[in-house]
Amino acid sequence: MSDVLKSADCRTVVEPSAPADSVPYAVGCFLASIVLFAVMDTLIKLLTATIPVPQLMFVRSVVALALIGGYAMVCGGGLASLRTKRPLAHVWRAFAGLISMGCFFYAFKHLPLADVYVLNFAGPLFITALSVPLLGEKVGWRRWVAVLVGFGGVLVMAQPSSGAPIGPVLVGLCAALFYALSLLTVRGLSKTETATSIVVYLLLTTSTVSGVLAIPVWETPTVTEGLLLLAVGALGAVAQVLITQAFRRAPPAVVAPFEYTGMVWASLFGYLVFGDLPTVPVIAGAMVIIGSGLYILHRETMAAKG
Repeated sequence: MSDVLKSADCRTVVEPSAPADSVPYAVGCFLASIVLFAVMDTLIKLLTATIPVPQLMFVRSVVALALIGGYAMVCGGGLASLRTKRPLAHVWRAFAGLISMGCFFYAFKHLPLADVYVLNFAGPLFITALSVPLLGEKVGWRRWVAVLVGFGGVLVMAQPSSGAPIGPVLVGLCAALFYALSLLTVRGLSKTETATSIVVYLLLTTSTVSGVLAIPVWETPTVTEGLLLLAVGALGAVAQVLITQAFRRAPPAVVAPFEYTGMVWASLFGYLVFGDLPTVPVIAGAMVIIGSGLYILHRETMAAKG
């Protein structure tokens, strides 16, 4: 789950609709996107051994801009769809996304894949907690308890006996925090801005800023590294289109819980490629966090219905 360009950004490329008979198709698209993102994250972790994080962020963003930006422009209304009434909100959202992406990439360099995925699952907990002061939303006591239990799961996962270095764990949590801030900004932007503008301005900003940061640390990639860098961008772009299709064809409450299958793929690829196996504290923390996240999703669905 390295990429804050991931779920929310792609869900906004096309407004969702939810024909009932499209649910199996939507779930299939979403599951396929989770696998592609896991492969992409595995390649990112491999590349962080030789390629600086800003350079990885730049290539990732540029390829996404070329592919997803082009797709959004064709399907989303052309240049007219880029008109904005809230440029500063776009800037804040883009920088929140940029910080989150950089923190995730750093965490991938220093932690096993599965550990980073567990930390990413804290994002919905931050979203629930921050929606009260930032958006004025009401959160009942049951969801507050679920948030506290979820953060307890993070503490279980990060305890010293788990062997996880505390610095990268805190950076991973910071990534989840800014991921949440980015998504909360999208909630506000979606009231006045087009889906295309939300995506394209994010990609333009992240490409520009990461490009500047990459200049002093740039490492000329080998042919293999160059191909892997392009694969990272292409995999992310295809996965984003699949997520877009998933959220067009089924309600978020139906599709979103399948995001936790990413933990399975992260554990599998982490073991096959890097020889990493999740520790008992990581597995226990993941179960607590996932349970809390699913309960929060359930309560939000019930609140939306009633």
